[in-house]
Amino acid sequence: MFVLHTGSALAVHAFSQAGPMGVTWLRLTWAALLLTALGGRSLWRALRAARPRELGTAVILGTASAGMMVLYSEATARIDLGTATALEFLGPLAVAVLALRRRREAVWLGAAAVGVLLLTRPWTGEADPVGVALGLAGAVCVALYIVLTQRVGSSFRPVHGLAVAMAVGAVLTAPAGLPPVLAAPDLGRVLWVTLVIAVLFPLVPFLLEMMVLQRMSRTAYSTFVSLEPAVSLVMGLLIVAQTPAPVQVAGMALVVLAGVGAARGDDRAALARVRRTRRRRAAAADADQPPPPEAAGPAAPRTPERVG
Repeated sequence: MFVLHTGSALAVHAFSQAGPMGVTWLRLTWAALLLTALGGRSLWRALRAARPRELGTAVILGTASAGMMVLYSEATARIDLGTATALEFLGPLAVAVLALRRRREAVWLGAAAVGVLLLTRPWTGEADPVGVALGLAGAVCVALYIVLTQRVGSSFRPVHGLAVAMAVGAVLTAPAGLPPVLAAPDLGRVLWVTLVIAVLFPLVPFLLEMMVLQRMSRTAYSTFVSLEPAVSLVMGLLIVAQTPAPVQVAGMALVVLAGVGAARGDDRAALARVRRTRRRRAAAADADQPPPPEAAGPAAPRTPERVG
């Protein structure tokens, strides 16, 4: 998490050299090249053995990943890192709350919405509406990314699935990303800086997330991810010198609280499902057992055998 938002904060500094689209395209391209090298021959064997549906899911993941990164980069070029991360976090938070199917859990969506209002402070006129809109659009891509990462992780090894996704993302963003890169005043510097940033984000975080989503419960993962907006705010303060106002700190606390609360609600719902399943199995087992002897009714009188 700290690696991811350190990379995001450093990318903000690189925007002045090649723009958000150029930096994002280079990060995706570097990640694709590094992952292809890591995959080696096993990557090509995995691609040949994969079914069309599995490859299609990886391609859709690459599209969602590219959208997520592009929208986040464009948002952070206009609004603070912490605010952009909180806006993107609304996507997976909404999915988690809606999956619970309990009205009382909607309070967490309300808390997050109030937190975002405190973060953006629309009454001051300082929030960039385009940046806010881009952050909200990125929230949809983040929700898709989480769902698709689990599916791709069940079909491919993390390195293989992510290599395909990053290659797709690099191809899709090339038309908009290549021109500002070629126009960069110091192309050599941009190349090596984006290489370092690509390792920090997306390479290492995406690989770890794909592995974690296969090993960690959804509740534990959601609780962990809930801290991302706060971490992003801290990284923005330390690296980009984006100092939040006290009301924005309060808004960030509300967003984090909403994420943790939704994750705990998911945990309670999972426990309830387990208990219902156990009760149904116990009832089915009781129904299959034969009745006890005393409940079987009186025995029929035995006819004496005839002799002779």
